[in-house]
Amino acid sequence: MVLIVVLSLLFGFRSVNPEMEAEKTRRPNVIFVLADQWRADAIGYAGNTDVITPNLDRLAKESLVFENAVTVMAVCAPWRASFLTGQYPLTNGVFYNDKPLPSEAVTFAEIYKEQGYQTGYIGKWHLNGHKRGEDAFSARDKPVPKERRQGFDYWKVREVTHDYNNSFYFDENDQKQFWEGYDAFSQTDSAISYIHKNKDSPFLLMMSWGPPHNPYHTAPEEYRQRYDPDQITLRPNVPEHLRDSARQVIADYYAHITALDKAMGDLLEAVEKEGLSENTIIVFTSEHGDMLFSKGVLRKQRPWDESIKVPMLIRYPKKITKPRTIQGPINTPDILPTLLGLSDINVPKSIEGDDYSVSLIKGEDIKNDGALIMLPVPFHEWQFQNGGREYRGVRTERYTYVKDLLGPWLLYDNQMDPYQQNNLVDDPQYTNLQNSLEKILKSKLKKTNDQFLPADEYMAQWDYLYDKNDSIRNKDYLKFNRQ
Repeated sequence: MVLIVVLSLLFGFRSVNPEMEAEKTRRPNVIFVLADQWRADAIGYAGNTDVITPNLDRLAKESLVFENAVTVMAVCAPWRASFLTGQYPLTNGVFYNDKPLPSEAVTFAEIYKEQGYQTGYIGKWHLNGHKRGEDAFSARDKPVPKERRQGFDYWKVREVTHDYNNSFYFDENDQKQFWEGYDAFSQTDSAISYIHKNKDSPFLLMMSWGPPHNPYHTAPEEYRQRYDPDQITLRPNVPEHLRDSARQVIADYYAHITALDKAMGDLLEAVEKEGLSENTIIVFTSEHGDMLFSKGVLRKQRPWDESIKVPMLIRYPKKITKPRTIQGPINTPDILPTLLGLSDINVPKSIEGDDYSVSLIKGEDIKNDGALIMLPVPFHEWQFQNGGREYRGVRTERYTYVKDLLGPWLLYDNQMDPYQQNNLVDDPQYTNLQNSLEKILKSKLKKTNDQFLPADEYMAQWDYLYDKNDSIRNKDYLKFNRQ
């Protein structure tokens, strides 16, 4: 030892600390936090002065803030399948809730696990599906078989629930357990425990909260008390006759959001205490938004911004040293390949999304011609009977263009018309713009082998049955109430 010190002084040799060197080359941990039905404008850092989100606002100052994170299909299971595989819904077959993601799909956890990562999943899954001919929701209270967990080992999961205060899950051994109190808080405690136990080896953890998805009025009372419906600011596209209802719903929705912000703060504090902040990729996002009475409707699936745009943050101090806002659109299938790029993991050929990691690391924006949005089959909350229709569209940094089976349906200049109240489709002044966006959309459909067929064609191709009354429609359903 003395000889080493003398030599280092004489010749400038430096002793090597193996632990320090290993830490330099160690791949990053990945913590992916997913909320359900949290729309892009319902957060403080986006300029919303009503909602209380101090922890996420602080995280945003340290992160990439994606201004145009666009869900490829604004509904639960299709988003999840698209993210986990990096594929479009018509490729992996999950374009309808409660249909199974194929077990052979190459997924998020399997890719990282192959690289030596510990893998864990906590919360809502919604990818196991039900057997053909069974009730649509028959699998939601059953355990997910081990071979259907897509590479996740640590497992505290329920297929689907939105009963946040009386919530159970199944563990790795299919044993039924109960979350104590408001489930998002207990799930976050479980995530913190997982992080502590796995801090010495690279890990991948996905935590999937159920809120702020309806029922809106079920957040803990202390958070509901923080909002006065009379003080809620509404978007101008909420119809006058629905404004009182909208204020109450949004107040309750924000209560869930503030509760989740508290949970996020606990998680971030734990990562800091474990000394993992520098080499951990933290992602926060949502599956889709919620109309919240904009245009007179609730929930999702629609092609408007309240439904298709979500908040999204990525923090990774080791490689992303310049926190900033990213204006270029990022689509659901792009998230996985981008995370793989940030993690120095090769992107499998099965992935269809784009890897934007190089641009993000260089401090650049991401460049593309827009994000694809779709609804191949209307179902459940927006079925044919209440206005649902097949559509494809593109959301660029500035414009939204959407077609249904009759042809061009919607065109908005979102810079001049941020609440999408002035439909420019077939306006002669915008012919060139519409033609340009049509060309972009056709190119995307060709690239993804999407022939834009009627819903029944896709149901037949995948041997799916419609749930309940989803298939019932008037022969002129596309022309009825066309906005």
